[in-house]
Amino acid sequence: MKVFQMGLLEHARRYFLPFSDTFLPVWSLWAVGAMIPFVELIGGALVILGLRKREALIGLGSVLVIVTFGHLLHDALYDFSGHVIPRLGLVLFLLWCPPEADRFSIDHLLADNRSKSTTDAIAMRSL
Repeated sequence: MKVFQMGLLEHARRYFLPFSDTFLPVWSLWAVGAMIPFVELIGGALVILGLRKREALIGLGSVLVIVTFGHLLHDALYDFSGHVIPRLGLVLFLLWCPPEADRFSIDHLLADNRSKSTTDAIAMRSL
């Protein structure tokens, strides 16, 4: 929604420029505010597909850190239980799960193909 309906500049203007009264430089607010919707969109798609899942989850976890930091700048007693904790729990759970257990991911299918081609190459060398 943020990328297609709101647009990058409107996202940065609405959610990040209110922090221009803090010590953060305005250029960094624009840059991060325009980057986060893409990280969320691409990271979410990669997690759903199971492609480069670890890197995608690290990116999504970074977004959580940035958002939490911003909320704490304006409100030192920000309530984590509604926004951050459920998402953090999901990200940590998915990072904790072993990649071998995710049989329906693209990464698993690619790993199977690599192991089969390696096995075939070893068998051909032994002939």
